Amino acid sequence: MKLSKLVTSLVLALATTTASQAEPYQRAAKHKTAPAGWEAVGRLNIGGNNMCTGALIAPDIVLTAAHCLHNPQTGASVNPRAIQFEAGLKNGRASAQRMVSRAVKHPQYKFGHDAQLGYDLALLYLASPINDANIVPFSTDARPGRGDEVGVVSYSMNQQNTARIEQPCHVLARQHDTLVMTCDVEFGASGAPVFAVTGGKRPQLVSVISAKAKVNRRKVSIGTALEGTLAMMLKQG
Repeated sequence: MKLSKLVTSLVLALATTTASQAEPYQRAAKHKTAPAGWEAVGRLNIGGNNMCTGALIAPDIVLTAAHCLHNPQTGASVNPRAIQFEAGLKNGRASAQRMVSRAVKHPQYKFGHDAQLGYDLALLYLASPINDANIVPFSTDARPGRGDEVGVVSYSMNQQNTARIEQPCHVLARQHDTLVMTCDVEFGASGAPVFAVTGGKRPQLVSVISAKAKVNRRKVSIGTALEGTLAMMLKQG
């Protein structure tokens, strides 16, 4: 199913939502520079030509989007060893830097195919672990459902040197392992971690940004859920 058709099908049910039910989705999203505590999110420099966002889920494993491992113009695979992870990059200075040694993509992912939706995940294994008390890898949680509050931390072409946090945004709809969210992301945010927002607890990673789209002129983001899939990929790695 094409992205536009998928988004339309996922949010179609919103047309019959009552005003009281829709209210959470109308709350203004907050954009600001990510504060201290998000150093495990970093920028991915890909072959010196492109960028994405990723997040540590272990001292030596970065979770990102599978399409980041392809040249966006040609579709050719990128050598993982040409990718650098800059953890906690802020004002152009990284808390830690590591080169990637190898990568594992979702086994059903195919670049440029509609099948990428729901499969757009990749694990990047670092050449050496980041063992820093100030850079704590994120734990993951079960997939979010419609109406759940989430947040996104990302780098983008408009803000390349410092991470931006958007919170709150919400899950509008989901279909299998694909989420449609109100989070407003820009180019470069591919692979950005989506976090469950739970009061009093450290955020847990629940999805990865795959694409951006529009629904009735409203900006939305498309994410890939992790439940089940991530555990399978870690076993492959």
